[in-house]
Amino acid sequence: MFRYRTDQSYDWNYEHAPPPEARPSSGELPGPVGGRHWDFCGIPVHSPLGMPAGPLLNGRWVLWYARLGFDVLTYKTVRSGARACYPAPNLLPVDVATLNGRDGDVNATEAMRGSWAVSFGMPSRAPELWRRDVEWTRSALPPGKVLSVSVVGTMQPGWSMDELAQDYARCARWAVEAGAHCVEANLSCPNVSSEDGQLYQQPEAAARVARAVRQVVGNAPVLLKIGLMTDPDQADRLVRAVAPYADALVMVNCLARRVLGAGGELLFAGEPRGIAGAGIRDSACSQIGLFRRIIEDAGLRLNLVGVGGVGNAAHVREYLSAGAQAVHLATAAMIDPEVGFRIRRELSEG
Repeated sequence: MFRYRTDQSYDWNYEHAPPPEARPSSGELPGPVGGRHWDFCGIPVHSPLGMPAGPLLNGRWVLWYARLGFDVLTYKTVRSGARACYPAPNLLPVDVATLNGRDGDVNATEAMRGSWAVSFGMPSRAPELWRRDVEWTRSALPPGKVLSVSVVGTMQPGWSMDELAQDYARCARWAVEAGAHCVEANLSCPNVSSEDGQLYQQPEAAARVARAVRQVVGNAPVLLKIGLMTDPDQADRLVRAVAPYADALVMVNCLARRVLGAGGELLFAGEPRGIAGAGIRDSACSQIGLFRRIIEDAGLRLNLVGVGGVGNAAHVREYLSAGAQAVHLATAAMIDPEVGFRIRRELSEG
């Protein structure tokens, strides 16, 4: 069974992706999960399960997880120019119980306990490489699967916000031209402090990006990835700003915290890193509920995609009950590639 090597770097995993002919030992359950119709931003799918922009570094990883029971596959964030990954470690286990946005620093551990610090920095292959790979991926993707491509703009010296928005749009157009069913604009990266990593906190800027992307992708669904947002007024402003242009909000993109080593020293040069995994599930699911209430009260049409700490069918049901249309998981699937099969069976069994 191929698996993402969490002890290796982004570049190592990119080069050592499963070969196209790889097949899991288990077989995916046929037909829709639970015998019901599932929908992802207007596209029929067989389950609410997806993979967020994280482990799917290239088309071979996309195809592998498509065979492991996931129906919406999000190609890892791409840019209009090549960008190197942060130095290893890119994934570092941390000792956390539940993070809620008001916590302090977290401690690194040797063994994985359900959560880790993520340190990639939104790397990207050159556009000529990822565009060709997305095109190949779409051609090889089995029927009934959805290919979403995560894109981000790259702020350049002297650029205005409109120029940054156009860079998002450039990547989105390339992704759709290459065959992406939908595009996810990444407005939140806890490991990046520049404007291209925190736009979700600026409703007007987020709306400019969403509008620019919408103008170039035609009818393809537009999703926006956001971070932690607990203030109802701030959430309301964001929802109203982007609703005319977006089809869905994806949340949450980790919770940023500084990480301490065994001797109490600050790791990652003292810069915060996104914490992902079981420790953020409660906060992420609560945010789905908050946004659902805002969307319903405003009479808007926005779907919600839940991300964070999902490891079994009970967690999926929790997100769906809170208001998510779909649920994406990465940490559990990177550690145990067959978790998707188990969740599908559990969901089908009720």
